[in-house]
Amino acid sequence: MRFQSFIIFFSIFLTVYGLGNFYVYIRGLQAIPRGSFLRYVYTVFFLLIAIAYIAGRFLERAAICRPSDVLIWIGSFHLALFLYLFLGFFFMDILFFFSRISGIFFESITAHVLRTRQITAMLVAFFAIVMVIIGYINARIPKITEVEMQIPHTKNVTRNVNAVLVTDIHLGIIISNSRLEKLVSMINGLKPDIVFFAGDIVDEDIAPVIEKNLGELLSSIKSTFGVFAVTGNHEYIGGADSAVKYLEAHGVRFLRDTAVLVDNLFYLAGREDKSAPNFGGKSRKTLNEILQGLDSSYPVVVMDHQPNFRKTPIPKNVAAILSGHTHNGQLWPINHIVSKIFTVPYGYRQIGTTHLYVSSGYGTWGPPVRTVNRPEIVHLTMKFVPENRP
Repeated sequence: MRFQSFIIFFSIFLTVYGLGNFYVYIRGLQAIPRGSFLRYVYTVFFLLIAIAYIAGRFLERAAICRPSDVLIWIGSFHLALFLYLFLGFFFMDILFFFSRISGIFFESITAHVLRTRQITAMLVAFFAIVMVIIGYINARIPKITEVEMQIPHTKNVTRNVNAVLVTDIHLGIIISNSRLEKLVSMINGLKPDIVFFAGDIVDEDIAPVIEKNLGELLSSIKSTFGVFAVTGNHEYIGGADSAVKYLEAHGVRFLRDTAVLVDNLFYLAGREDKSAPNFGGKSRKTLNEILQGLDSSYPVVVMDHQPNFRKTPIPKNVAAILSGHTHNGQLWPINHIVSKIFTVPYGYRQIGTTHLYVSSGYGTWGPPVRTVNRPEIVHLTMKFVPENRP
């Protein structure tokens, strides 16, 4: 099942990626004079860059080495550059189309076709490069987002819990030692009572994480009640069991369709990721099944990596659901697509009596670039108060 899901995903990705790159390649090629040797140089260079990410990922699975790291880095930047080259050329083609049907500037364009194509290519390349540079800098400047949730408690409790929520770290080749050191330092600076890792701690393969000994950095997180985590889709893409085993050996406790009572104050429930049946070949429990048999007088905080709030009603005693996965789109204009897919693509929302928070995440997937938001660490203050009774 996992192999079949991977093949389907990879086939769709490769088709879209291949067609998009072909379009960008042709538009760039048109800016080079026919018969010029630069056409051959451009073709070879573009092909190598376009396949770098895929080649690096396959090489990484065979053996972690310097060439695989280089290919993944080059290919990751190309993913973002390709997106903005595609959008830039597409936008210019729309302008040329309206110029043709309206007659405005059309004669000037047809009289100097090569020059127009060269100017267009330079403008589009400049736009794409600037977007990627700004997005790369932005992706390396995390922010702390302050969130407060007031949670009624049936046991006449008045107490604050200082929590930290982090999602989508994507540890591996791109997000490695220095970025993780910064994350751990920022978490410890908040002096948390508890830390929540809501999925996608690992990018894909656990091997680079082990190779770089990133678990040792994770084990230096200081928290009163501990560090709790759930699986995300990327743990399953790379092999959830091996990732969980390594991370638990370094102080991260996974809740896999289970719940634990925290300091006799609230239940923390963790769900297996939604992708578990496809990539892991295993079913996941419903939230009601996870909560069955628990003392209903305690409020429940749920970690569920993917924010799927539409399909099933939320049990009454679920006080909060913490998620990630969306990256809030990560790259413009993907954020607009994400906002149509998810009820809560990012940020805080309250549905009934349940608090929801979807984090934009700390790391990045694919390009080490963010053009619509900064990476975030959520400083979550949970205020438990006596439940109001009539």
